Amino acid sequence: MTKKASAGAPAQTYDRQLLFAVLLLVGIGIVMVYSASSALALKKYGSGFHFLKKQAFFSLIGMVVLVVFSHIPFRVYRSLTYPILVLSLGLLTAVLVSGFGLSAGGSQRWMRLGPLTFQPVEAARLALVIYMAYSLSKKRDGLREFGIGFVPHVMVLAVFAVLLMLQPDFGSVVIFSVLAWVMMFVAGVPIRHLLSALLLMVPMAYYLMVGAAYRIRRLVSFLDPWQYPDGEGYQIIHSLMAFGTGGLWGTGVGKGYQKLFYLPEPHTDFIFAVIGEELGFLGVLFIIGLYGVVIGRGISIAFRCRDDFGMYMALGITTAIGLQVSINLGVALGLLPTKGLTLPFLSYGGTSLLLNMASIGILMNIGAQHAGKT
Repeated sequence: MTKKASAGAPAQTYDRQLLFAVLLLVGIGIVMVYSASSALALKKYGSGFHFLKKQAFFSLIGMVVLVVFSHIPFRVYRSLTYPILVLSLGLLTAVLVSGFGLSAGGSQRWMRLGPLTFQPVEAARLALVIYMAYSLSKKRDGLREFGIGFVPHVMVLAVFAVLLMLQPDFGSVVIFSVLAWVMMFVAGVPIRHLLSALLLMVPMAYYLMVGAAYRIRRLVSFLDPWQYPDGEGYQIIHSLMAFGTGGLWGTGVGKGYQKLFYLPEPHTDFIFAVIGEELGFLGVLFIIGLYGVVIGRGISIAFRCRDDFGMYMALGITTAIGLQVSINLGVALGLLPTKGLTLPFLSYGGTSLLLNMASIGILMNIGAQHAGKT
C-alpha cells in the first residue's frame, strides 16, 4: 500500500507482504468463523449468521484501525509509555472488581462498559511491549547492570503477572514472561541475570501447575488424553480427530463434523482444528505459511530499524503474535496443555482482532519510518 506524497515530500511506503498476509488471514478468519459457528449460532441465537456478522464488523473496524495506526509515527508512543502502562494496569485491576469484571469458565477476564465487553489482557500485552521498548532503549548504556537492566523490568512484569494470576490466566502469564525475557535478551541484558530469573521462576511455575486441582487434571490429560475421553482429554481428542478426518485435502469448507457440538469453542480457541478438518493438511500449511510471512516481516522490520525504541517495539509485537500463534497451534495439535488463547486474526473476538490490527499498524509504521520514506 503506497500513499501518494504531497509536493516536495517523500512517499510513505508500507510493507506489502505483511499487509497482504494479515488481510488474507483476516479474510480466511471471517469464512472459517462462519463455518465453525453457524450451527452453534443457530441453536443459541436463532440465526446461523450471528457470529459471522460480528466478525465481519470487527474486521472492517480492524482495517480502519490498522490504517490509522500505520499513519501514527511510532515515536509518539515514547511519550505515552507511562499513561498507557498505568491505564492497562488499571483495567487489569478493575476486571477483578465486582461490577466491572465478567466471569466465564471459572475465570474473570472480561470487562463490561455499557454494551461493550472486552479483555483488558489484550491491551496490557501491547502496553508491556511499549514499556519494555521505552525502558530498554532509554537505559541502553546501563543494561548490563543488574539494578538497571534487569530489576525494574522484572518488577513491572511481576505486577502484570500477579494481576493475571488473580483472574486466573496462566497462559497470559507465560506469554508476558517469555515476551519480557526475549526483549531483554535481545537488548543485551546479561544472560546470567536472565538465567537467575528462570531459576527463581521454577518453584513458582511448579506451584502454578500443581497448585490447583484442575491444572493437575489438565497436565495429566495432556500426557495421555485418551484415558480421559469424557473429561479433561475431551477437547484434545476431538481436536486431533478433526485433523485426522481432514487428511490432505480436507472435507471442504462447511462440511466439517467436529464443530457440530463435539469440539468446544470451535470458532475461538479451537478454530485451527476446524481449519485442519475442512481445509486439510495443505490448508494448515498455507495458514502456517501466512503466519510465517507475518513473523518474518516483523523480524526484518525490527532488525533493520535504526531507532532502538522502534526496533524493540517491533520485536516485541512480532514476538507476542508469534507466541500466541505457537501456543494456540500447539494446543490444537495436542503438543501443549489446553490454554484459553485465541488464534490471531482468525479466531472470533473483537478485542483480540482490533488490538492485533493496531499492532500490525504500528509495525508497518516502524517499517516505513525505517525505510526513510516519511
